[in-house]
Amino acid sequence: MAFFKKFIDKISDDDSSKGFKGGPAETAYFGTVKPDPNFNAQNDAEKLKKAIETKGVDEATIVEVLAKRSNAQRQQIKEAYQQSTGKPMEDALKKALKSDFEEVVLALLMTPPEYDAFEMKRAMKGLGTKEAVLSEILGTRSNKEITAMKNTFKAAYGQLLDEQVKGEVSGDLETILLALCKATRSEDHNIDDGLAKSDAKALFEAGENRVGTVCSVLIDVLTSRSEAQLCKIFQHYGKYSKQGLAKALESELHGNLEDCLVTLVKSAWNKPAFFAEKLHLAMKGLGTNTDTLTRIIVSRSEIDLLKIIQEYKRMYGKTLQEAILKETSGDYEKILLTLCGTQ
Repeated sequence: MAFFKKFIDKISDDDSSKGFKGGPAETAYFGTVKPDPNFNAQNDAEKLKKAIETKGVDEATIVEVLAKRSNAQRQQIKEAYQQSTGKPMEDALKKALKSDFEEVVLALLMTPPEYDAFEMKRAMKGLGTKEAVLSEILGTRSNKEITAMKNTFKAAYGQLLDEQVKGEVSGDLETILLALCKATRSEDHNIDDGLAKSDAKALFEAGENRVGTVCSVLIDVLTSRSEAQLCKIFQHYGKYSKQGLAKALESELHGNLEDCLVTLVKSAWNKPAFFAEKLHLAMKGLGTNTDTLTRIIVSRSEIDLLKIIQEYKRMYGKTLQEAILKETSGDYEKILLTLCGTQ
């Protein structure tokens, strides 16, 4: 839990201009994928049909069409393809493509709630649950996104998401994930300074006086307060103590629970930087975690991938595109780079 000590130290010294900025939500677009202004669903469906039926498959056309259309446009292409051929486009692509490239293409054809639901289901499938994926998705999505994902999960898999989560995890991690599943977390951009001070004090006292309760206090605060409010709490906590919470957490938490809480803290403070770090770790060392690479690049491509790319450069001194070029190859590399855009 050294992260918490470093994190609290860092933000207690930061000026108020860092981290979450209060006020209304930003309206500028920070996605890398934009709608094609000359879009024609029938033409695109025809191009894809030819690309799939070409001997050896024309992957370049598949990249050019699918990675340069918005998600809404891709849904129209799917519809046009179905009407024209009488078959779902996903089935034809599954037969024609393979491995990581196929994964990206199929991910691009899902709506955002479908893709989140698919990733949640996959994380809970078979032996061993991928808790980090559950924490990443539930810890970084808005209430609206979580609600849409829950509805899609029920429609696609005939199960309630929270019931499935309950069956996969236990203890404090279950408590956190189920609280996030409710999609009732505050999203108020106005900061209540008095509440931030009292929350910081509660965290401090829980850590200093009753180590056993630090978890429940921390869980309650991290899963109910808005991201703007959490940043203010972190700043106030630094004024109370640079040691208490960190030491209490170090002795209390480990593994998946720690990962989940760290996700909530980092995501509140700077979401694009959180994703940039996840991408860096996915490509660090031997082997590349292509599941993480695909999930983040696809799911953030129409939200904040532009900001993630900027944070990646700031944090690691090289571009995300350079890292992708080094760690991936072939059509998988091409489609990821196309989704990252030309900047």
